[in-house]
Amino acid sequence: MTRAAGSTVRAAGCVLWRRPPAGGGAELCLVHRPRYDDWSFPKGKLKRGESPRDAALREVLEETGHHCVPGAVLPMVRYVANGRPKEVTYWAAEATAGAFVPNDEVDGVLWLRPAAARARLTQPRDRELLDAALRVLPRA
Repeated sequence: MTRAAGSTVRAAGCVLWRRPPAGGGAELCLVHRPRYDDWSFPKGKLKRGESPRDAALREVLEETGHHCVPGAVLPMVRYVANGRPKEVTYWAAEATAGAFVPNDEVDGVLWLRPAAARARLTQPRDRELLDAALRVLPRA
C-alpha cells in the first residue's frame, strides 16, 4: 500500500490485561520490540480495508499469542513516527486463551501490576494511555 508523503499512518492496539490467579486487580501485558528496544502495548498498522478494532485484535494475537475481548475504547494516541503523523486507536481488552511465542517483532512479554508497568513503559504517551485504561479496568 502506498501512502502520500506526510499522510497519517493509522494503527490500532490494546492495553491487554488479565485477572491474576491470586486476585487483587489487573495485570497488564507489555511487549518488548527488539527493533526499537522498547516496552509498549501491542499495536500495529491497519491493513487495507481493515477496521481499527479488527487490526487491534490481530496485532494482539500476533504480538502476544493471546486472544482477547475488547472493552472500552481508550483515547486515541497521536504522535510523529519517522517524520509522519501517526494515530493509534486503542481498546482496553481482557486476555482470554493463548500463550506467547517469541517472533521477529516481539521477543518478550511481561505481565505486570500497574505500578510496575508504568515504570517499565518506554514512552511517556504510553503512561498516559495506562492511566486511561486504569480508569475503566476492574479494581477487584
